[in-house]
Amino acid sequence: MKTLFLTEKIKYEGHQLSPHWIYKNFKLQGDSIVAFCGECEVKLTEMVDIEDVINNEPIYSKDMLSFITEQFNVGLIEGVFRQRLLICIIKEALESRNIKVERNGDDLFFDGKKLTVSIATKSLNSVLIHTGINIDAKGAPVKACGLQSDLNIADVESFAKEIMTKYSDEIDDIIMASTKVRGV
Repeated sequence: MKTLFLTEKIKYEGHQLSPHWIYKNFKLQGDSIVAFCGECEVKLTEMVDIEDVINNEPIYSKDMLSFITEQFNVGLIEGVFRQRLLICIIKEALESRNIKVERNGDDLFFDGKKLTVSIATKSLNSVLIHTGINIDAKGAPVKACGLQSDLNIADVESFAKEIMTKYSDEIDDIIMASTKVRGV
């Protein structure tokens, strides 16, 4: 799996969660994950999560670390498993820094405040995942916290690269593990 940290600020608005967005914009073909920082504002019209639409819960963060991954030849159930794997890797990375977070499904919380947003969806030929981690949670529509504002993680780029490397390595290792066993 290819990884790339984008140094330019990008406002995540939901439309980026589309087939081949990574390939068309950054020339990474195939399974890949990119990360970038910037404001996050997903209006109900761009929402993939129908539950959030029904509950009239748009997403906003003044500054968010976003991960977008596109993976091919994967069904939606496996895509949701991979989404949860990404969340668990983020949780492990935080806990290795002595930051205790709670996981509830695909969400992470610190001190009862929401740290992440995440969704997995299926296109015609791939699974797409967006996971966002608040950097600065000011203005969020829910009780939220952020990597810099509350958890004192100053080097967001290094944190993002660590997450992407661990996620990519884990996916690659899972695929290799599936090739070493004899069928019964």
